[in-house]
Amino acid sequence: MSETTAAPVAVPVLFVTEPIVLPGMVVPIALDDAAQAAIEAAQASAPDGSAQLLVAPRLDDRYPTHGVLASILQVGRMPGSAGQAAVVRGERRAHIGAGTTGPGAALWVEVTEAPEGAAGADGADGAATDTVKTLTAEYKQLLLAMLQRREAWQIIDYVNGISDPSTLADTAGYASYLSNVQKRQLLETVDVAERLRLLIDWTGEHLAEVEVTDKIAEDVRTGMDKQHKEFLLRQQLAAIRKELGEGNAEGSDDYRSRVEAAELPEHVREAALREVDKLERTSDQSPEGGWIRTWLDTVLDLPWAVHTEDSTDLPGARAILDADHHGLTDVKERIVEYLAVRARRAQRGMAVVGGRGSGAVLVLAGPPGVGKTSLGESVARALGRKFVRVALGGVRDEAEIRGHRRTYVGALPGRIVRAIGEAGSMNPVVLLDEIDKVGSDYRGDPSAALLEVLDPAQNHTFRDHYLDLDLDLSDVVFLATANVVENIPGPLLDRMELVTIDGYTEDDKVAIARDYLLPRQQDRAALSADEVTVTDAALRKIAADYTREPGVRQFERLLAKALRKAATRLVAGDGPDTGAIVIDEPELVDYLGRPRFIPESGERTAVPGVATGLAVTGLGGDVLYIEAGAGGSEPGLQLTGQLGEVMKESAQIALSYVRSHAAELGVDPAALDRHIHVHVPAGAVPKDGPSAGVTMVTALVSMATGRKVRGDVGMTGEVTLNGRVLPIGGVKQKLLAAQRAGLTTVFIPQRNEADLDDVDAEVLAAVAVHPMTDVADIVAAALEPAPAESIAAA
Repeated sequence: MSETTAAPVAVPVLFVTEPIVLPGMVVPIALDDAAQAAIEAAQASAPDGSAQLLVAPRLDDRYPTHGVLASILQVGRMPGSAGQAAVVRGERRAHIGAGTTGPGAALWVEVTEAPEGAAGADGADGAATDTVKTLTAEYKQLLLAMLQRREAWQIIDYVNGISDPSTLADTAGYASYLSNVQKRQLLETVDVAERLRLLIDWTGEHLAEVEVTDKIAEDVRTGMDKQHKEFLLRQQLAAIRKELGEGNAEGSDDYRSRVEAAELPEHVREAALREVDKLERTSDQSPEGGWIRTWLDTVLDLPWAVHTEDSTDLPGARAILDADHHGLTDVKERIVEYLAVRARRAQRGMAVVGGRGSGAVLVLAGPPGVGKTSLGESVARALGRKFVRVALGGVRDEAEIRGHRRTYVGALPGRIVRAIGEAGSMNPVVLLDEIDKVGSDYRGDPSAALLEVLDPAQNHTFRDHYLDLDLDLSDVVFLATANVVENIPGPLLDRMELVTIDGYTEDDKVAIARDYLLPRQQDRAALSADEVTVTDAALRKIAADYTREPGVRQFERLLAKALRKAATRLVAGDGPDTGAIVIDEPELVDYLGRPRFIPESGERTAVPGVATGLAVTGLGGDVLYIEAGAGGSEPGLQLTGQLGEVMKESAQIALSYVRSHAAELGVDPAALDRHIHVHVPAGAVPKDGPSAGVTMVTALVSMATGRKVRGDVGMTGEVTLNGRVLPIGGVKQKLLAAQRAGLTTVFIPQRNEADLDDVDAEVLAAVAVHPMTDVADIVAAALEPAPAESIAAA
């Protein structure tokens, strides 16, 4: 671009944000105080009516480099507006220079005109070059194409009459599809060729968008017209059929043929044909027709005649169960027993499909992470059956089990029927997950609806509200899972076989991690056994000091974390020279941080008045510390730690027993005539149950005598007012918790001795279990010997 030679002139400046004025445009501008001052200054500087001012855009607070020298055509009020406005006409581009002074309150600047011929000219006469001519023709073609789509014929005639390229380009100031920023860029682009290139790009993109939008609108319009036409033709066809006496509703013949061709039980076929008869008599406009079609589709989709054949290979079934899960002997034996009975019934020609009680209903109860849910798939594979899972956690609507009546809007069959349909056979393995978390409200009690489903003597005639047909569930194997057996209603629990999974020992966890978890996590981390190895010592360290859980869910998360760090080292090239990473016990701190759990029973019982008890929670067995203290002179008992009513009563019974047997226990009665405070730490966790009774007695005697409780001792059992130790539940889980906590001696009620048969030999070898009948014997064995000076004083 050549330099301009015109001399600078001083003019008032009018900043506008809307509209952006280009040369040749005539636009009205609303006047605020600053704009009014600029208009008045321009008029005062040229009384003869030739007033000029600079109209410049002000966007995003950026000071403009160019503006338009404009003449004032008219000043007055705009129609429909109370404010002042001025009509200006853009004349020439001008480059804005330095500020100057002038009359009035307006801002004055020095501007230099930018002659249009200075850019893109060929010769002194300013004739357009061939490039500019080509660009002008291309832009005019695009502009006319867009105007023709809008049918703006008058504007087309005006554009056809423009021969000057700069004038044609500046007409884009009226374009609504250009943003103010784009128009400012046109104003600041003095070169005509460059201006035309910008407009060609912008106009071409907008024209393409308009064409796509118009095409979509045309397609939508065509589709609506087609649907309207089909609707009219269908109405005419229905009228013709009515006149001819052919009253069958649309599609009823198809449903009749489908029902007759389907393999349905006789009572189902009769019900389906009755519904087809109703459909034939139903008008197309009646909503009942849609309900009937949906019901027929649901009935025809169910696999009424499909039954998978059970496997008779008992060793093969047991091998599948053993390959998928470590331990869980009770469940595996029960499934093999079921297969054995089915095989003998088949050999003797006895009915194995349908009838009363030919299925099985088991509830797997245990803490999280022990493999209850995944066991369902293994059972299905061992049986050779289809598998489907039904999540019951949080279900509160009885219709979720039995379905809705067909008269309800959006009615559906219940989850049991839908599960049968998803499985594709009438004898699948159905896993009812989290059955202990079923709730109830005003919509009914789902657990009550499950009574018929899970009763082997009744479920051969299960009736879903939606189907309203008898459905034979007697050949279905139902597996339910639960964390807390006590949360399952008694009548429902009575209909199922209870199989308790109490958790894994440390050796079990190491074996599971080595054989199952580690290979799975290595595969997920894209690692091989040759690249990363985790030693058995490291696995045992993780089980002992990094996790305190009955299952292996957290164990697997920690393994995944260690393998991710190992993979990161290999990718970053930080691995050993051999290329293989070995994670041993010393390296666990680098991969998993410091151990989260360390034995603390000795530390907690280092002062008198603290005893270690054993409890069972929804997460399995756990240790429970009972603290007893005395202070003040006002006798009384204070209990803290979010204790339930049963546990509060246990504390009162324990205090009453200690007071009434003070001499026998070596307690000074005066030591109990004070304010007694019993606290169970972890105060944010609710606690309840009677099994802490013996622990509370021991803690009170320890507090009153000043003798500490042995740090390696744990105990559990309900206590009576005369000191009898009554049986409790969850012995295996409590002993597993004692082993994890590092306890070596545990006192349990004598009547729970039979429960030791279910405890692993590894646990019994690590923990010495002493069945007891009198709490006084527990106190005598649990307390450390009295100090020598006390014995001498006595």
